[in-house]
Amino acid sequence: MLNTLTSLPYAARLVALSIALTFALPFALPSTPLFATALAQTAASTSAGSFPSRPVKIITPYSTGIAPDITARIVAERLSRMWGQQVLVEPRPGGNGMVMLGVAKKAATDGHELFMLGNAHLTVNPVLFRDWPSDAEKEFVPVSMLYRAYYVVAIAAGSPWRNMRDLIEAARSAPDKVSYSSAYVGSPQHFGGAQLGAMTNSRMLAVHFKDTGQMMAAVANGDTDYVIGTPGSTDALTKAGRLRVLASVGPTRLPMRPEVPTIGEAGGPAGFDVDTWVTLVVPRATPADVARKISSDIARVLQEPEVIARFRNFGVEPEASTPAQIIERTRTDLKKNAELVQRIGIKAE
Repeated sequence: MLNTLTSLPYAARLVALSIALTFALPFALPSTPLFATALAQTAASTSAGSFPSRPVKIITPYSTGIAPDITARIVAERLSRMWGQQVLVEPRPGGNGMVMLGVAKKAATDGHELFMLGNAHLTVNPVLFRDWPSDAEKEFVPVSMLYRAYYVVAIAAGSPWRNMRDLIEAARSAPDKVSYSSAYVGSPQHFGGAQLGAMTNSRMLAVHFKDTGQMMAAVANGDTDYVIGTPGSTDALTKAGRLRVLASVGPTRLPMRPEVPTIGEAGGPAGFDVDTWVTLVVPRATPADVARKISSDIARVLQEPEVIARFRNFGVEPEASTPAQIIERTRTDLKKNAELVQRIGIKAE
């Protein structure tokens, strides 16, 4: 086929490639097309050799001071040194990511504006919100994963529950009385609590808060009964003696918290698993060689021992990836979450 393509005029080659990609690379739900593949950018003309030629922005949908923001700043610091250009982090929180997606529609397409997205924006919101704009996913090309975050179940230090079995029995005996702190609808905490209830034949009440600090404080103060949070988000109150961690949420103990039992070891459902991942993307029209350079340079940054240590201090595991790996993970999680929403009956509010 390659010999045939190279014998065609340039315009015809582009048409042939476009048709081939249309049939060869579908990977999302039929009604929700996702990332444009970098291969579709063969017409791009800007060279990575001149990139970056001015300061670069990493625009995020997260508030300042939480793990995604801090890890973005760690990466930005390293890229600034590597590229000889300032790399700035610009938080644009709000609307479950909608505010940032609005900014992205007007973004530069030369690699100087990168966007951070979590798996919630890519694999939860599209199946949870009927009005989630499908064109937003079409506009991005994945560059690299940044990290994967793991979760633990934490309760107030003075809670009478000693393990997950106690929590679950309390929820079964009093439906909708056991409550858990959650961020927005469809957040890992919300999905996690709903899934835990479904797996244990119990009903628990989600209480939503605007930020992570409020979620954790509510549990410590006894306003809610538990929270599914990252090790980093629970650490401060755990060390202060106000929270107590019952279990890690997953099949194995966490490398950064090996002393914490798994959910199965603590008396909960062994198949219960919650994690999140965060990736960087660029607008679709970004030249392919520029996107490849950014991906390669981020991979180098995430291999630095100091960067690994700093990420782990916040309870997240650095994880670089190729664009193809992000596409595959998005496809898998999108299908899984669509099935979960239907089975559990979560509805956007």
